[in-house]
Amino acid sequence: MPIYEFRCCRCGRVFEALRSVDQGPDGLSCPDCGAGQLEQIWSTFAAGGSAGGDAAAGSCPSGGG
Repeated sequence: MPIYEFRCCRCGRVFEALRSVDQGPDGLSCPDCGAGQLEQIWSTFAAGGSAGGDAAAGSCPSGGG
């Protein structure tokens, strides 16, 4: 299984999780605050090697979790 990075929409914590390709953030919660509102972060490598952030920035709905 590949390792994916996720960001908590409530507290901003970034963490890694082993997930199958079709799982996404379903069933995960933030290890710091326990919120279930997460966004997947695409690594610089997966985003085509561009520097300056990730492709998923700002994808959390307003209001957090």
